[in-house]
Amino acid sequence: MFIEPGGGLGAYDARIGLVTFSKTGKTLKYNGQEFQSLKGMGYKCNYFDIETGEEYWISGPKKNGDDALYPLDIEIDENIREDYWIEIRNRPDLIDLKKYNSKGKYTKRTPNPELSVGGTTRIGTNRGGDKLRR
Repeated sequence: MFIEPGGGLGAYDARIGLVTFSKTGKTLKYNGQEFQSLKGMGYKCNYFDIETGEEYWISGPKKNGDDALYPLDIEIDENIREDYWIEIRNRPDLIDLKKYNSKGKYTKRTPNPELSVGGTTRIGTNRGGDKLRR
């Protein structure tokens, strides 16, 4: 799972690690910590540490590696590093990498030219409604 404390700009020490679920599935356990769901009540976080109350974003790792909400370095736990690079990312060439940088879900990226204001609309017309050839 991807584990990001704070779930946002103030995040630090984000990790990819192996978690276990309680029998009911309501509690996650990772590295001696126990987390419970915020049941949709968190802002950019979905779990909290039962002991400290600190909020976290915890989710399954993405195949493209853009797990974090904002640009962030992510460490991979040693016990799952090989499985992560081979099974999830399909990048066995990176198996020795212990850390990588996620671009983040909310990063300002170059807009798709087809959807830009000066370009065409989604349905393939210009602003005047004329159909464009592709």
